[in-house]
Amino acid sequence: MFSHCYALPFAALVCVSYAASTFSPARPPAIPLAVKSPYVNCWQQAGSDVEMGGPGNGGYLAGEWPTFWAGQILGWTGLIRVDNISYTWMGAPAPLPTVVNQTSFEYTSTRSSFVMDVAGVVEMNVTFLSSITPTDLMRQSLIFSYVDVSVTATDGATHDVQLYTDITAEWVSGDRTAIAEWEYGVTSNDSSTTRKRNFFDSFAPLLDRREYTNVTTSTKATATGGIAYHKIYRQTQLLWSETDDQTDYGNWYWATDNVEGLTFQSGADIDVRSAFTTSGALANTNDTNFRAINDDYPTFAFAVDLGTVGATTVSTIFSLGLTQEQAIQFDGASGNVSVPSLWTSYFSTELDALAFFHTDFATASGLATTFDNQVSDDGMAAGGADFVTIASLTARQAFGGTQLCGTTAAPYLFLKEISSDGNVQTVDVCYPFHPILIYTNPTLLKYLLDPLFINQEAGQYPNMYSMHDLGSSYPNATGHVAGNDEKQPLEECGNMLIMTLAYAQRANDTAYLSQHYPILDQWTQYLIEEALIPADQISTDDFAGALANQTNLALKGIIGIEAMAVIANLTGNTITGANYTSIAHDYITQWQVLGIAHDADPPHTTLAYGMNDTHGLLYNLFGDRELGLNLVPQSVYDMQSAFYPTVEEEYGVPLDTRHDYTKVDWEMLVAAIASTNTSQMIFSDIANWINETPTNRAFTDLYNATGGDYGLIPNLTFTARPVVGGAFGLLALPK
Repeated sequence: MFSHCYALPFAALVCVSYAASTFSPARPPAIPLAVKSPYVNCWQQAGSDVEMGGPGNGGYLAGEWPTFWAGQILGWTGLIRVDNISYTWMGAPAPLPTVVNQTSFEYTSTRSSFVMDVAGVVEMNVTFLSSITPTDLMRQSLIFSYVDVSVTATDGATHDVQLYTDITAEWVSGDRTAIAEWEYGVTSNDSSTTRKRNFFDSFAPLLDRREYTNVTTSTKATATGGIAYHKIYRQTQLLWSETDDQTDYGNWYWATDNVEGLTFQSGADIDVRSAFTTSGALANTNDTNFRAINDDYPTFAFAVDLGTVGATTVSTIFSLGLTQEQAIQFDGASGNVSVPSLWTSYFSTELDALAFFHTDFATASGLATTFDNQVSDDGMAAGGADFVTIASLTARQAFGGTQLCGTTAAPYLFLKEISSDGNVQTVDVCYPFHPILIYTNPTLLKYLLDPLFINQEAGQYPNMYSMHDLGSSYPNATGHVAGNDEKQPLEECGNMLIMTLAYAQRANDTAYLSQHYPILDQWTQYLIEEALIPADQISTDDFAGALANQTNLALKGIIGIEAMAVIANLTGNTITGANYTSIAHDYITQWQVLGIAHDADPPHTTLAYGMNDTHGLLYNLFGDRELGLNLVPQSVYDMQSAFYPTVEEEYGVPLDTRHDYTKVDWEMLVAAIASTNTSQMIFSDIANWINETPTNRAFTDLYNATGGDYGLIPNLTFTARPVVGGAFGLLALPK
């Protein structure tokens, strides 16, 4: 047993005692709970075990509030009454009923599962499921997550059990002074209605209605009814607005089956929770005092009387999610337009979407198990147990930085550069993210690249090189008409060429290459001029500063030229292809002279040309292997594999010689193409870091290789970023 003390609202300091829990396959820095999009992105901060003095409570669900990825509290409480005694299984309500004993925690790619002992007589299994269905766009488009709570008596007797859960209005906006509004309802057996396209009426002055306003939605999934729900939203909707990265528009739903024994209530947090702890039921009343989020914290609760529980397991399913009919403002081919959430192409109303999701649990759970097993089996075969530890933790986080938008005729996958900037479709974030798409469904990579091509090919970007991002503030993909985005020209041209060819190869889609050939060739001209001897500029690791003649950056540009040679050949431009191949091979020969410290012991590539006492992770080599170019000699791969163990630190290989921090995505790309011994070394280091790091937010991709804390960069903490899709680099390689 160990204890941890919390200063709770409206209560004195409370000390919580925990029984020792096991953690499988590791104890992550933060546990994903509901992680489905940039806005449905909730975590339980863990950090190092409190006995070691680290932050967080060591990975326990009860006794600490869940948080949004950025750190602000998202009120979410779980209570249980067993034989008239109340216990806390989630959150930190005040006053805090006795905390259940968590005995184990396990995560997979889609699930976080807790096993809890209640007073030695009842066992709870609480599973948070955020399904990932990369080839099923309808299900993937729904921004909802499940909570599955199962209760079983363990002492051979029967017990009177009631279950309680709630969420607060803190989910609705990052502005805690904003007025929240809410309602309670139950879906009928026939809630299939035609969706009214009246969303534009309130925002007509802001939108160009030339696209998407007459979308046909003929294929509809309909609700089956019988779902009880709380609907919560910001009273004043602010379209395309965020506060502290939380959305300021849309409707939040907290739902469960409308079964016998279900009661509900909304009201002040203390009042609602105390109603349950006092009587085991709620008042079936709806608070009508709409007010600020932080004014007596409006709380929305369900209580389920499970009756007499014995050895037969009793389960209850809850659903939590966000509906936004309009998702993205996009500067497309016909100017600035509003792009709908993709789910609106499948469902007539948001209640239809909610009811389908909730009643789909059995199917969704089966699909999630299939996905979990696929990642586990493929990962174990390719990289071993440590690789599976890493990949399965990153899957929800990677997809959680994205949202499917558009229509079934023109789907888009929009991405937010979470925590580091907030940009939309940042090209050098798309690049480390893209391996998980190559592995799960390459067509999703097309949907990610399409908006970038559409904007630039429409003449909305004035520079001859590739843009850095599609908008400075998600969800505003409004481009950079003045060309004043962050300047990473060599980086982004290389990224776009590599990703475009990667998609076309896996999807066998040469038509896509022909469609975008002119602009791909335009970017190649820039690389031919600039790649071999890079100017003083930043790379994707912009936090490390600008530097001339970067060895790794030059390699990306040269690989980009060879990628264009392949593109030219595939599209019938064989003379051009031969020319570009000649240039790329000439450049790579020169690069081996300029960028390798041949006299070092052992030899290795340098951080920049001529700086023979420097080194860095040569992660851009991954593109050569991913595309099967065979441009870079095997001797370079072997040389780097032999070198990395000589500079290994406690939790990995530093990014370069300037600092002791490193990046998970780049380490994983390096490991994907390294020798078996070196790749296993890197996988082991990162898996150990996951289990031991003192960081306590969603998986950071930037951390110190010594000590394992956040990368020590002032005012910069990377958390919850989709770049961790790079963990799937090994599984994205050609078979």
